Amino acid sequence: MDFFKNKKILITGASGGIGEAITNKFYDLDAKICATGTNQDKLNYLKQKFEKIKILKFDISKHDHIEDFINNVSNELGDGIDILINNAGINKDNLAIRMTIDEWKKVIDVNLTSTFLLSKFAIKKMLKSKFGKIVNITSVIGHTGNVGQSNYSASKSGIISMSKSLSHEYSKKNITINCVSPGYISTNMTDEISDKWKEIIMSKIPMNRFGLPIEVANTVKFLCSSEADYITGETIHVNGGMYMS
Repeated sequence: MDFFKNKKILITGASGGIGEAITNKFYDLDAKICATGTNQDKLNYLKQKFEKIKILKFDISKHDHIEDFINNVSNELGDGIDILINNAGINKDNLAIRMTIDEWKKVIDVNLTSTFLLSKFAIKKMLKSKFGKIVNITSVIGHTGNVGQSNYSASKSGIISMSKSLSHEYSKKNITINCVSPGYISTNMTDEISDKWKEIIMSKIPMNRFGLPIEVANTVKFLCSSEADYITGETIHVNGGMYMS
């Protein structure tokens, strides 16, 4: 697809299952990619697998350094960022009465505040070229809530509302901001779920299976393409029917 050829794309959380699938999707479309994460071994693996991509190790919780990081990414890709995929995120689950303030703040700071700051400074780059696409990876939990995940669900639902506000601000500048909300996707994280709990989850999914990382990546690609130029402020659910808005 010629649209993506040489498009400058930043992907956070690129070393996870969904992040790698997104990276692979855009790599096959000849985009110029900068992949970031915190696990150096996984980043080295990505560099070996995708020789032409740029790799920058960065902890997005370091809020005071995000502007410099975005400038570094812009320089690495060749002056600018066309597409930002905010995929990085964490969870620190606990029942509300046991949840520490640190568990609450860490998840909000990484999932929501970092996503805002990455978007803010990427938008500054996009304004110069009068073009930009931002896709934020949220979660079905941001819509349904879940036991022990009040911090995580708050962070993900906050991303959705924030994306709508950013869309109001920058649509006239030819910058679209959308969300992809995965359900349960087959990754290393879901591999750790017990068989008994998997059965319970599966009973709530009409399609009776977990999703695949490529199915999330395909949706991200669509929202970043010219075919989605008139879509902004929206959330596309990729959850096999587990939640229907």
